Amino acid sequence: MKATKRLNKLWQRGQELLGVQYPIMCGAMTWISEPKLVSEVCNSGAFASLACGNMPPEMFEQQIEKTRELTDRPFAVNLITVAPNYKHHLDVAVQAKLPVIVFGGALPRDQEIEKAKSAGAKVLVFASTAALAKRMLRYGVDGLILEGMEAGGHIGPVAGPILWQQILFEYAEQVPIFIAGGISTGKMIAYLVLMGASGVQLGTRFVMTEECDVHDNFKAAFRKAQAREAMATPQFDSRLPVIPVRALKNKGTGEFSKLQLEILKRLDAEEINRETAQLEVEKFWIGGLHKAAIAGDVDYGSLMAGQTVGLAAEIKPVAAVIEELLRDAEQELARIAHTLGQYI
Repeated sequence: MKATKRLNKLWQRGQELLGVQYPIMCGAMTWISEPKLVSEVCNSGAFASLACGNMPPEMFEQQIEKTRELTDRPFAVNLITVAPNYKHHLDVAVQAKLPVIVFGGALPRDQEIEKAKSAGAKVLVFASTAALAKRMLRYGVDGLILEGMEAGGHIGPVAGPILWQQILFEYAEQVPIFIAGGISTGKMIAYLVLMGASGVQLGTRFVMTEECDVHDNFKAAFRKAQAREAMATPQFDSRLPVIPVRALKNKGTGEFSKLQLEILKRLDAEEINRETAQLEVEKFWIGGLHKAAIAGDVDYGSLMAGQTVGLAAEIKPVAAVIEELLRDAEQELARIAHTLGQYI
């Protein structure tokens, strides 16, 4: 790997929290961030989170063990707080004594964070708004992940640059903060760590790697896509709160709109309650992602992708992607230092 002298000075806290050389994280993507990809990222000196979705607890245990067989480096698990198996997943993660646990979905409760920390884990939580970030800091999390709405999959309501100003600038000295969403180049990483980030998280870029075992059709769709084609899904009615999902527009996007309308009719007829309605929505996306990423149905499956899909046209080995990010970040920092030296 490339020398990272300047980066090391800027993201040291991220290195220490994650226990890695390069605090570049591969985000947890259901059906995608499995043991092979996670271990390859970790073996390259970076960091990755194992996605558990709503898999059976015993399968989750097997995934953790399989990852440990493939790497002796630290990795995390990403627990989805709204998944039916969430509490079982938390038990598995605690018993496995993983070094880092990431909470996604809705906010974890303070006792759940304490349970993870009592097992020796560092706790990271996604903060999609300033209010949520403040609450999680009160709960004692070890770090925050700021994911802007530019990201793929389930997204928050606020764009990344706004979150940087509201949260990164305000709390970067208090806890390590990692930036996610809209990142695909080393140059971007250079500016984020200069602003105070302790590391970054990428998802879409790691889909376009040789070690990512998604269907070839899935990668081909990514290769052809433009940034504007990664669109967020709309919410039709406040009675059916829908966490927006950013994905490439296809026939399946239209099917999701039809599904929302059908569910709203069933709500009107009192055939289902709101909780069941929201579960129906989530089932669509879990099943749709499997249909696209694993089965290769890119017409009706869910092509979850961030807007950086327009920057990732080439498939490379994981190690090559990380080396490119490090090289370009280090070069950009050197260029900035030279430029500033001329004026300061």
